Amino acid sequence: MSENYTTEEVEEIKERVLMALEQVIDPELGIDIVNLGLIYEVLLEENGFCQVNMTLTTMGCPLADVITDEIHRALKSVPEVTDIKVKLVWYPAWTTERMSRYARIALGIR
Repeated sequence: MSENYTTEEVEEIKERVLMALEQVIDPELGIDIVNLGLIYEVLLEENGFCQVNMTLTTMGCPLADVITDEIHRALKSVPEVTDIKVKLVWYPAWTTERMSRYARIALGIR
């Protein structure tokens, strides 16, 4: 990020970004996008730009725009983030193995 932030501070901001993203619920599955394993990477730049690299459970997911809008809304709660880009990536392909234990239990997946 910036010279103004230590490595520890950048990691703390990334943690707050992920906590905010836990408020974004996949409308079809009812589980947040972090626990579903849809968030692949959070990149922060010194000017407050935040890029969220994520995937969807299926390539033709009709809810991509809804989820993207919710990400923008959720990240407004992180004061250091001034601009947001959501980048959809398809590699590696998402599988249920990316899900947290919580998400697996909630969805009945072993």
